[in-house]
Parts: sequence; C-alpha cells; structure tokens
Amino acid sequence: MEKDGVYPATGIFGGTNISEGVGTTRPFEFVGAPWLDADVLAMEMTNLKLAGVIFRLAYFMPRFGLYSGETCAGVQLYITDRKTFQAVKTGISLLYTIKRLSGEKFSFKRSDNYEGTIDLVTGDDIVRTGTYSLPDLLALWEKDAKQFGEIAKQYYLYQ
Repeated sequence: MEKDGVYPATGIFGGTNISEGVGTTRPFEFVGAPWLDADVLAMEMTNLKLAGVIFRLAYFMPRFGLYSGETCAGVQLYITDRKTFQAVKTGISLLYTIKRLSGEKFSFKRSDNYEGTIDLVTGDDIVRTGTYSLPDLLALWEKDAKQFGEIAKQYYLYQ
C-alpha cells in the first residue's frame, strides 16, 4: 500500500469528533466512530468511485486519544494508485458522507479562539456551516486551485 497521501485525506477529521485512527497501528488510514455503521459507510464511499482509493470495512480500537478503549466502526482507506488519488477530494467526500450518516451524533470541535477548529484546517467556515453542497464545494475548490496555479506560474524559476 502507498502510505504517502493518506494524511491529507484524513487529517481533516482532527477537527471533528470522528477518530482518524490515532492510537492504533494504522493512524490516518482508519476513520470511524463508535456509532457509525461501517457497512453503510464503506458502501456509500465505494459508490462515489473516487480515483486511486478503495474503502475497506474497518473496526478498530484506539489505545489512546479519541475513543480510547472503545470499538470504532468505519473504513480503512487503501490507496491503489497514488498518481490518480485525490486526497482533498477523498477527505472532504468522506467528511460530508460521515456527517450525513451520523446526524446529530457528528460534531465539529471548538477551540477558545474559533467556533470550529475545522475552520483552521479548511481555511474558512464553509465546511462547518454547510454553505455548499459537496459537488458545489468541490467545484469551487477546483476553480480556486486552477486560478492559483495560473497566478503561481509567473513565479516559477524553472519550467
């Protein structure tokens, strides 16, 4: 399995009440919580047909950190092709899916200075506030990334 690239997809869960597998032998490969239905989550993520990754049904028990000593149900991200894998798209798709499946059990973490620590990870509050649907958010981020890429070209030292 390709290990590089998993953290950018699952690190986003540090701003939520979902375990990203910290405290296990596979940190950032697992994502889950005690109340999730692993079968449904794995099926929903598989149905998205995201490039370069498969979602394995997973049950794990963190030895420390969030949900220490509790069995979490979720998925394991297994990167099959790191050239086609899109970490940000995968992570935000997983977040939106888990949020929808979890209902009121899902929450974003708060900090003293911010309404949600997820805002620090994503750059603003649009994920936390649900300003955009998943397809609209992905389209917006893709547009922003292309614009940034064009602006950045003028600063390239080498082609």
